[in-house]
Amino acid sequence: MGKDIGIVGAGTAGLHLGLFLRGEGIDCTLYTSRTPDQVRRGRILNTVAHHHVTLERERALGVYHWPAEEYGYFGHHYFVNGERPREFYGRYEEPSRAVDYRIYHPRLMEDFEAMGGKIVYQDVDSARLHALHRLHDLVVVSTGRGATRNLFKRDERESHHDKPLRLLCAGLFRGIRPRESSAVTMYFSPGHGEMIEIPTLSFDGMCTALVIENVPDGELAGLSRQSYAENPRAFLDNLMRSLEEHYSPIMERLDPAEFDLAGGASDLLQGGFTPTVRVSHIRQDDDRVIPTLGDVHALVDPMTGQGANLASHAAWVMGEAIRDSGVFDRRFMEQVDGLRNERIFCANRWTNYLLSHLVDMPTELQNVFEALESSQSMRDEFTDNFNYPERQWNCFASPARMHQWAAMHTVVPASATAPRCCRVS
Repeated sequence: MGKDIGIVGAGTAGLHLGLFLRGEGIDCTLYTSRTPDQVRRGRILNTVAHHHVTLERERALGVYHWPAEEYGYFGHHYFVNGERPREFYGRYEEPSRAVDYRIYHPRLMEDFEAMGGKIVYQDVDSARLHALHRLHDLVVVSTGRGATRNLFKRDERESHHDKPLRLLCAGLFRGIRPRESSAVTMYFSPGHGEMIEIPTLSFDGMCTALVIENVPDGELAGLSRQSYAENPRAFLDNLMRSLEEHYSPIMERLDPAEFDLAGGASDLLQGGFTPTVRVSHIRQDDDRVIPTLGDVHALVDPMTGQGANLASHAAWVMGEAIRDSGVFDRRFMEQVDGLRNERIFCANRWTNYLLSHLVDMPTELQNVFEALESSQSMRDEFTDNFNYPERQWNCFASPARMHQWAAMHTVVPASATAPRCCRVS
């Protein structure tokens, strides 16, 4: 007898899981409150990069509509502000890519329906979720929005914060000249915040996403509260002053006369959220489970660009487990968690470590930045490890590991091939 799966939420996690299941011939229904046209007409959902590991899943799912060779970027520039500013560049082994989710999600929803998937447009509250549990063999909750997330308690072993580590001001902008070779730029202003500049495909072509992460009690925190809609000129002038003081290299490519949100106020997000890992499932009276997936399972700060990539990874793991199992009980979840949590937990730990220690950098982190500046092999490894947060956490998990990682690269000439101390099988 065939399986019938319900998925609550049509973000990256839910869509990638649904597409995987349809590719395996498994009946699947997505439940979401917004149609593709409503998503297209709405506010920007987030500013997301898909790394190469996620793009390879897109190829396998048949939804690689935006080739990274054309729309992507090939490495990271890094700028560390301070008395002696540092600038350096790291290369990816394969390119990454960013597409406005108001384009990406509607297209994948249409792909899902074209593959025989069903979409039901309705809100799902707790009562409706339990009704869906009786309707399907398995229901997966893949959205962190709405009342259903409250059913899943915090995992206190992995959730160590009770308030946001940063206040966000993120938007899509025009008036910033792209680099000759497409790349992300990561800016660090210790004690004040960080900014990630991402070449992004939106409705009118390529633009620039700025993800500005502000220390809550710092001088940049006002960017996360100031209204663009009330006074666009005041907002933009304040933003440019902040960029000049803390992230000055971008000003060489910014045209003040053209600098603005690419599509108006709907292209701006402000606020903050608390990094949180929730339990992986709840158990029902019939011994079957309702699993979590995506942001409702692990809400990771966007500073390291991990959220959507973790969602895709976890969706693939969940899809393979559903394909290979006929019983959806606690043992099923043990197997899923054993395969997905290494990457998810390491991404959460690495991101929270940086956010907690970039304000007042300890000696070992300062030494890492010094080593990155002097070693191309280390910069390339650090950059490509954005694909593999478990490898990155292997390097950052303790001062001893950070010291060893830096030492292994800085004693090897830049022209040589250095061992990759953070590789895992």
